Amino acid sequence: MLTLIFLSSGLFLGWSLGANNAANFFGTAVATKMVKFKTAAIICSIFVIIGAVVSGTGAAQTLGKLGSINAMPGAFVVALSAAITSFFMTKAGIPISTSQAVVGGIIGWNIFSSTPTNMEILYKIAGTWLFSPILTAVIAFLLFYIVKYILDRSKIHMLTLDAYTRWGLIIIGAFGSYSLGANNIGNVMGVFISSSPFVDVAIGNLFVLTGVQQLFLLGGIAIAVGVMTFSKNVMNTVGSGIYKLSPVTALVIVLATSITLFLFASQGLSNFLHSHNLPAFPLVPVSASQAVVGAVMGISLAKGGRNMNFKKLGQISLGWIATPIASAIISYISLFFMQNVFLQQVMQ
Repeated sequence: MLTLIFLSSGLFLGWSLGANNAANFFGTAVATKMVKFKTAAIICSIFVIIGAVVSGTGAAQTLGKLGSINAMPGAFVVALSAAITSFFMTKAGIPISTSQAVVGGIIGWNIFSSTPTNMEILYKIAGTWLFSPILTAVIAFLLFYIVKYILDRSKIHMLTLDAYTRWGLIIIGAFGSYSLGANNIGNVMGVFISSSPFVDVAIGNLFVLTGVQQLFLLGGIAIAVGVMTFSKNVMNTVGSGIYKLSPVTALVIVLATSITLFLFASQGLSNFLHSHNLPAFPLVPVSASQAVVGAVMGISLAKGGRNMNFKKLGQISLGWIATPIASAIISYISLFFMQNVFLQQVMQ
């Protein structure tokens, strides 16, 4: 029972991630009226769970190297601190990085426990906060011109284009949701891996569901609940609050964002590139919201930078700065109360 109570903060964080980040892959589709919110939420929920269970371990390993939280009460506090921070940012309609909140929470634990923070890993993770929206902006910029070139020469009828775009948004949104589950489940349940209570379970003679995958399954379900119940505010902010989108530009944005998250989540792609002595993207949880914002900026730049809501971008940027700081402070204070008031050991 106590284990479930401690895991509840991770589930709350998963819910917050679903409300704030996961829906971004359908936010532009819903904002442009191409896909109904209910349809988008169901598809997103299914594929985010599959991505979390099947491909979630790669990015989670990198996050775990930042700080190995070896006691369940400590993991509970770190996840709760990140969840509280994400919740209030979501309440304000600001799309923030759950990865930033989790990193802030881990650093708070490191400071409290006098554990040195692995600065190499921290720089790698923090670097993706800047690099991922820039990369997505570049991808979106290039995809925009590719799509424009194709449409200008194919002369597709408007109704046919509308149908193609709708199906494209659904398919690419599903791919993006899978990539999000694979990339960001480490944010939700990564802090619990070192103290996980689950053991491997054999499902007949078919396959083995590892203890980590069981953690990720719970986290994936929590993300899905967040998508279904509380994602409309951020959908509206990203889908229409920064830049006025057409259905085709929405398709480009979702595809660019999906590609970015996949690059930072795929263990198979990373192994393939390393085996051929090629540079590979680090397996690091990155923010879907930051990637979407980068994609929207890329589209805006492709169109000459007109009609961009710089006030909204300023609010989002301030949220990105405040998130890890607030989470670290909440984590440190909460760890003190957990250990000295509730008499729970937050470290071993």
